Amino acid sequence: MTLPVVLAGARGHGRSHLHNVRRLEQLGLARLAGICELRPLDAEELEGFGRPPQSADFGALLDATGARVAIICTPIHTHTDLALTAAARGVHLLLEKPPAPSFAQFERLTEGVRAAGAVCQVGFQSLGSHALPAIRALIAEGAIGDLRGVGAAGGWVRDSAYFARAPWSGRRRIGAVDVVDGALTNPLAHAVATALAVVGGSRAGDVAGIETELFRAHDIESDDTSCVRITTAGGVPVTVAATLCAERTAEPYVVAHGALGRITFWYRQDRVLVQRSGHGPREEVHGRTDLLENLIRHLSGHSPLLVPPELTGAFMRVVEAVRLAPDPVALPESAWRAAPGDAQAPRRIVSGVDDVVAASAETLTLFSELGVPWAPATEVSTP
Repeated sequence: MTLPVVLAGARGHGRSHLHNVRRLEQLGLARLAGICELRPLDAEELEGFGRPPQSADFGALLDATGARVAIICTPIHTHTDLALTAAARGVHLLLEKPPAPSFAQFERLTEGVRAAGAVCQVGFQSLGSHALPAIRALIAEGAIGDLRGVGAAGGWVRDSAYFARAPWSGRRRIGAVDVVDGALTNPLAHAVATALAVVGGSRAGDVAGIETELFRAHDIESDDTSCVRITTAGGVPVTVAATLCAERTAEPYVVAHGALGRITFWYRQDRVLVQRSGHGPREEVHGRTDLLENLIRHLSGHSPLLVPPELTGAFMRVVEAVRLAPDPVALPESAWRAAPGDAQAPRRIVSGVDDVVAASAETLTLFSELGVPWAPATEVSTP
């Protein structure tokens, strides 16, 4: 079955969806039926696709093309309305993360999609990794002993151009509209969702408490250096430390700490390292199921859906905690330095943050508990 697909948001990260649709066209599973963009793509951007219909009117494009699936890769604060526009027409969804900028919008989205009888897959690609069920099986069988907690660390390099790439970038809100961009909720959101998936705590009801510490080195509204500790309903702590002001970009990872060992998961690489008492280290690279392909095969009745909205409920609890937290604390100039490089797009490095992020994941602690001078304990928020 070849399904007609409309892509909303084809530039930036949306380009990866274009490439993926092309791959699925070759498998006979999908056909690019249309593109929704404010500014139409040119012939070079559409190389290999011919001339699919383009429109800035998403609903009209869905009607005109007879789309069965829509990929929504647009600004965070547009997700809910676009998703409901598609669902009302019986169009199924691959919805980019974060699915919504607030928990209320998330509930509106999920209830609307369910009432319309549409299927929604949330685009946390790491949750399609075959490593996740393997890790959960190891934990369940006691390979690393009692699970003491899960930590995650992500240190990336982003310059000022990154925060100026779109009007919503680096914003917590635009007027009265929530955006909730930030290190934890957008660029390194996969670290949060993957850590929760490792512990088996992906649903909203799996969260018992959340503590946040939000900071910014750049002149933006949102956080670029932050951490969160989630206490699961089962009492297991999950910490995630993230920065966009690292000295150098490193592969983000999740580490499960057990009484008898540990499992480290570099989730973008599907790579797992198991270290446990009485055994030598064991490293494996797992496969991954593409989420758009999984959605299409699910609609054909051949596969269970991997990332339905309910399995992002705990992540959305974190988004809500960040949304309700005090605005990120601006770090003093003594806490960061300007990186040498292009004066047109300068970037800021938070002193020692690479080690701080790693230490948070290792010890399951917040920045303030590590004695970091720029993270006083009074900045912890538990909305």
